[in-house]
Amino acid sequence: MSSHVYHEIYLHFNWHVKDDQTVLTAELAPTVHRFISDRCKQTKGVYFHGIGGTETHIHLAVNIEPHVTISELVKGVKGGSSHDTNQHESSQILQWQRGYGVVSFGRKNLPFVLRYIASQKDHDAHGKTEDRLERCDEDEEDDENSPSENVKT
Repeated sequence: MSSHVYHEIYLHFNWHVKDDQTVLTAELAPTVHRFISDRCKQTKGVYFHGIGGTETHIHLAVNIEPHVTISELVKGVKGGSSHDTNQHESSQILQWQRGYGVVSFGRKNLPFVLRYIASQKDHDAHGKTEDRLERCDEDEEDDENSPSENVKT
């Protein structure tokens, strides 16, 4: 990327296990998280910040350079992490649901987003989730009309 381009492109992603199966158990989640973070770190122009989730879905925070295509990034991370996990487990244990949610946020909001990701299980257990950080489907209601990109892969 040219050094003549200023950019601050911070993104929060989330996506679900196929059919919301409770696959991301305490035993398997660290392996899946490692494969996802490794995929991010190995992708040119992608800077990993944090990962978390529940037994049914993933939350991920990164920042990217302008040349990185969001859809290609997600395709590589989702496809690669399920492939890596299934190879590691010698079983077709992990399949991701079609689609994902992605929202941009400012650098100053990174600590908030990382805290949100780190405490996912608490948020879900107490029903105190942030709608725009949980959406994965373009058909979901959006009362705030917040700008977000919800696409299918």
